[in-house]
Amino acid sequence: MIVLKKPSEVETMRRAGRIVARTIRELAESIVPGKTSARDLNELGERIIADAGGVPSFKGYRGYPAAVCVSRNEVVIHGIPDDVPLEEGDIVDIDVGVCLEGYHADAARTFPVGAISKESARLLAVTKESLNQGLAKAKVGNRIGDIAFTIQKYVESNGFSVVRDLVGHGIGRSLHEEPSVPNYGTLGKGEMLREGMTICIEPMVNEGTWKVVTLPDKWTMITADGKRSAHFEHTVHISRNGPDILTVE
Repeated sequence: MIVLKKPSEVETMRRAGRIVARTIRELAESIVPGKTSARDLNELGERIIADAGGVPSFKGYRGYPAAVCVSRNEVVIHGIPDDVPLEEGDIVDIDVGVCLEGYHADAARTFPVGAISKESARLLAVTKESLNQGLAKAKVGNRIGDIAFTIQKYVESNGFSVVRDLVGHGIGRSLHEEPSVPNYGTLGKGEMLREGMTICIEPMVNEGTWKVVTLPDKWTMITADGKRSAHFEHTVHISRNGPDILTVE
């Protein structure tokens, strides 16, 4: 069931989204190549969220052990923070969810760690732009398939692939609500977008194959061919005035 949000509920999600955005920014600014570990980012992120009055959406969710998902290089999503330092040339996805007064917001960005290769930089740029193009389709009267098709077309036209085993989602009182928001699909298909819907659009883009493998920890998902992956995400409110991005400062 799709839950339409009242304006007051959207505003609570917006406040949660500001905490998400600030947390991601401050974590990215804290990275020192060769020194900062994913565990450092997780611990700092948890403090930032708590100091802002929020609760990490991810910690304990279906058993996930951390407040922040930190996924580097070939890890597509759901990386569990460890003590291995991030190194010059890595790319790292920082994915944060915050619950505030019973409502969630969720966003992610992939960052370069120091200087990165031209191909990795292009992967990040294409993934970010695919999110922007998907967000532009998040309008009343459009359909989920319009978002999905737009993302897929842009990514594949640039020689990359979109992950198919993982999708975006509705969000609100629950971290994951209906509808599912794939990053591949057909124009004019899927659920119609209505005023008051709140969804997460989150392209996960791979350098090589779209296929992924889940590691034995049952969380960490990596590319099947070991090539790199990038992930960008925003929580967006479908409003009468167009896409209303909630996860910005």
